[in-house]
Amino acid sequence: MESLHTITTQYGDVSGIKTSNGILTFKGIPYAAPPVGTNRFQPPKPPMPWTGVKDATAYGATPPQITPTTGPFAELLPNVVIPGDDYLNLNIWTLSTTKKKPVMVFIYGGAFTLGSGAVPGYDGSSFARDGVVLVTINYRIGIEGFLWFGDGVPNLGMLDQIAALKWVRDNISNFGGDPDNVTIFGESAGGMSVCTLIAIKEAQGLFRRAIAESGAGHSVISPSSAKLIGTRLAEILGVAPTREAIGEVDIEKVFAAQDQLSSEIMAKPLTELWGEAAFNLMPFEPVIDGQLLTATPIECIANGAGKDVDILIGTNSQEFRLFLVPDGILPKITDSALNIAASAYGLSEKSIQTYRTNRPDSSPGDVLSAIITDWFYRIPALRVAEKHEKTYVYEFSWGSPAYNNLLGACHGIELAFVFDNLTNAGFSNMLGNEPPQQLADTVHKAWINFATHGNPGWDTYKVNNRTSMRFDIVSQVTIDDRADERSVWDGIR
Repeated sequence: MESLHTITTQYGDVSGIKTSNGILTFKGIPYAAPPVGTNRFQPPKPPMPWTGVKDATAYGATPPQITPTTGPFAELLPNVVIPGDDYLNLNIWTLSTTKKKPVMVFIYGGAFTLGSGAVPGYDGSSFARDGVVLVTINYRIGIEGFLWFGDGVPNLGMLDQIAALKWVRDNISNFGGDPDNVTIFGESAGGMSVCTLIAIKEAQGLFRRAIAESGAGHSVISPSSAKLIGTRLAEILGVAPTREAIGEVDIEKVFAAQDQLSSEIMAKPLTELWGEAAFNLMPFEPVIDGQLLTATPIECIANGAGKDVDILIGTNSQEFRLFLVPDGILPKITDSALNIAASAYGLSEKSIQTYRTNRPDSSPGDVLSAIITDWFYRIPALRVAEKHEKTYVYEFSWGSPAYNNLLGACHGIELAFVFDNLTNAGFSNMLGNEPPQQLADTVHKAWINFATHGNPGWDTYKVNNRTSMRFDIVSQVTIDDRADERSVWDGIR
């Protein structure tokens, strides 16, 4: 039977629910003022204090976005959109408000244009059950968070994440959390955010540990690239190339223009048109503005940023199959298309043959998927591990039986196991029937061990041994797994 529970924060009291399994949940707690009106395109401001008790029993508003309602991505990665201006909020799960417990703060993915902390699959009950205070946050995405022409304040989405972490630092002890033992973790754009936060001086001291899932330290753009993207967006909308002019346009038209912009980048991924966005096909992402972010995160980490932060980083074995299998693209890829695409990533014929030889019964689509998985996900993660003294590396290798066993260990599939939410309806289409609970037990425990003690259960990654954990039905430590494929990327951007 559920009951209400009230907690005091620095801005006022909030009332959450104690569920039948004993978990306390508090949802939709504002950590910043609504980013609308005079606050739009401005750094996050503290929320106005309130009197009385704020209802925190249901998720609050989510960032403005347009989410697919049909098609394979809507089925595999269902999203939630809740209208409202007060969307800079967060959600908390805790077993009790006493005793200082490790805190984990989750940053969602979605290519910096989709997602929220209210996605049902991110329910933190299993973390709370196992002694962690779990927090999910919202932050500005798309034009609201990352559109920049060189004027005004850049990287508003990153500033939101920092503001949320400051709220956690100042308030989480009232929810039973230890503000001196905070782990940030995120997937995809969330993993990229994690590595970006490690590189940002203003975020230092707000977290002790960091987990980056399927996102590393290369996905940022220069001011010139941001201007190219913003200018083209303004052209599509027929307005002046300023945030203020674009902000006057009806939000639905802006969403349509964002979609058109993304389609144009995918159709012609040329650096002269889009700068660095031509490489990762994401028009909105953190900008190297020279102040908040002074270089790429990987460069900052190589130069000592986050040297006192413990890092756990990894990828899934077949990340890119998510983008090739559901739409039926994988079997249509020819040998010629494989060679052209792989060459564009900088691989020689000999390097391409290495991937072919290691997969003698695979189709050209299978080989290309493996190459792109390494270029976009695996190798950037290993570059972080190579540059940071205390980094643990993992690879998630369990393959989903969905789509006639073709989906495999695709992008995003580890989330259900990390959150130990295999029965959540939002994950069912991706996981297929009867996903292995023992694997969820193993992965979930590793994340908790890392957040609690700084060690997930295996040795750190060193260039002289390259130790990693491969998660599968039988999980095991590997040493320099697929070394021949890793080495073909040496010297390639």
